[in-house]
Formats: sequence, structure tokens, C-alpha cells
Amino acid sequence: MTTVTLGIDVGGTNTKIGFVDRHGRCLASTHISTGADEPFSNFLENVFKTVKALSKEAGDIEMVAVGIGAPNANYYTGKIEEAVNLKGWGKEVAIADLMEEHFKVPVAITNDANAAALGEMKFGVAQGMKNFIVATLGTGLGSGIIVNGDLLYGHDGFAGELGHITVVEEGRTCGCGRRGCLETYVSATGIKRTMFELLADSNGNSALANKNFETLTAKDIFDAAEAGDELAKEAFEVTGEILGKSLADAIAIFSPEAIVLFGGLASAGDYITKPTRRAMEENCLHIFKGKTRLVVSNLEGDNTAILGSSALAWQEYEKKQNA
Repeated sequence: MTTVTLGIDVGGTNTKIGFVDRHGRCLASTHISTGADEPFSNFLENVFKTVKALSKEAGDIEMVAVGIGAPNANYYTGKIEEAVNLKGWGKEVAIADLMEEHFKVPVAITNDANAAALGEMKFGVAQGMKNFIVATLGTGLGSGIIVNGDLLYGHDGFAGELGHITVVEEGRTCGCGRRGCLETYVSATGIKRTMFELLADSNGNSALANKNFETLTAKDIFDAAEAGDELAKEAFEVTGEILGKSLADAIAIFSPEAIVLFGGLASAGDYITKPTRRAMEENCLHIFKGKTRLVVSNLEGDNTAILGSSALAWQEYEKKQNA
């Protein structure tokens, strides 16, 4: 019998579910519609039915814990609180308690960026590290901060929102309601906005000149840069410089041994890492220069989010075993 944990990654559209062993092997996985506009009870029923079917596919397993990554998930309360992209679920749902009651094993939740950090520490590029930051560069910018081997939650469970530090006074409007947040400049959405600003200031000398905002993607900008488009390359330069300066500030506070870039924008390789690393080093306080590595996640494939949630479950299981 193989001992496994269940990883559940709740997204605004789809939820990924899978069984993961101690070595990070996903023995069986699938995804379901989250049903963000439907009652939460519908989601729970769908998860329970799906896990039952998935356990038959996984074979001879013993599930010892469940980890959930979700927007606005509070590790301390076990609730998803005021998640704007889960409108049908109400102000808060006690997801951990309800799943624990059903599965009869420990259940823990945290947000997706925190789960990514735990996934990197247990299965990824941060194995063996005790002080590092993961920046998730997706539609927005999330972050998970590991200090002395523990995830930083803060007093209320919501610490680590680097995406919402102000980088430009009275800058771009953010989905959070504030202006000038880091994620409005450094994210898939942010680089699109930068690209359009550059196009507006140029003579249209770019392969992307005829694209509109709705159809343009960060992948389009990467492809254009690969094809030699100078304006697309500049978009990455601008994005990396803003990110690097912000990471230099984070280094002054946390002194991490590494910063891990995770997510779609991180897959642009040198286009994003070179300007980020340069700006980070140039803006670091002198005593921190050359001490923090900038690396890209080595977790790949469709089950990456499941691995992060599963790592949280393994952490909870091991805590109880060592108590």
C-alpha cells in the first residue's frame, strides 16, 4: 500500500485534484469545474464524488492528509474568506473543517502562492533551503515566503502579498482597488499593459502593432521577442527592472538565499531573468549583494499546482507524526 496525500488546487474556473506520494509522484489526477457562481455545497459534493472515483484509479493507497490551495485561503481559520472570483460561495466557507469531517484525515489550506513555495521546498528547486521567496508570475503576482523552514503567515494568515506593494505612486489601477501595485506591472496582464504603452509611444514598428488588448497574450510578446522584435524585448526589460527593484527591497527585509520565479511569465527564461537579476543586484543594499540567487522553478507539467497543495498536506501529516 502506498501512502499518499490529496492535493486540491481551487481556481476560479477549474479545480485540480490528485494523489501524490512522498517523492512527488502524482499517482492519479483530474480536474473538475469549480462552479464559482454556484453554491459551495455543489462544489463539495463534486469533490467527494471525484476523489472516490480517483482513488480507484490510483490503486492500493492510504490517504493520510489533504492539502488545499485556494484564493484567499486562511491557514489559521481553515476558511476561504471573501474570494472575489468565487462569488457564489458567499463571504466565507469553512472548507477545511467540512473536508476533514468527510475524509477523516487532517486537512489544511493556504493560498496558491504559499502552496507553490511549499511545493518548491519539498519537491522542487528549493529542496534543502530554509529561507527563500517564491514569486508566482501569472495573471497576477503572488508570493510565498519561507523563513527558517516555515511558511510566513503573519498574525492573520494573509502575510506575503508582494504583488500588492506600491511600486509606482498613483500608477496603474489594480484589481485590489489600489494604484501602482507590483502585479499591475509584473504579471501576464502587466506585461501586456507595458507592451501597449510602448506601442503607443512608438511608430508601430513591431509585429504586435495590430494586436488588440483582448487577444494579445504574454506568450505573443515572448514569441515576438524570440523573433527579434525590439519592442517586445523592451517590454521584458521594463518588466524585469521593476521586478528586480522590488525583489531588492524584499531581500533587505528577509535576506533569502534564493528567490524562485514560478508561473507562465517565468518560462520566458533570459528575457525576464536577465533584467530582473541585473536590477536586483544593482538595487540591493551593499551587505546583501551577491548573496541571493534568482532561479526559475523546475516543477513542470499539469500537476504542478497539485504538488504544491500536496506538499502542504505532507507538512501537516509530518507535524502530527512528530508531535
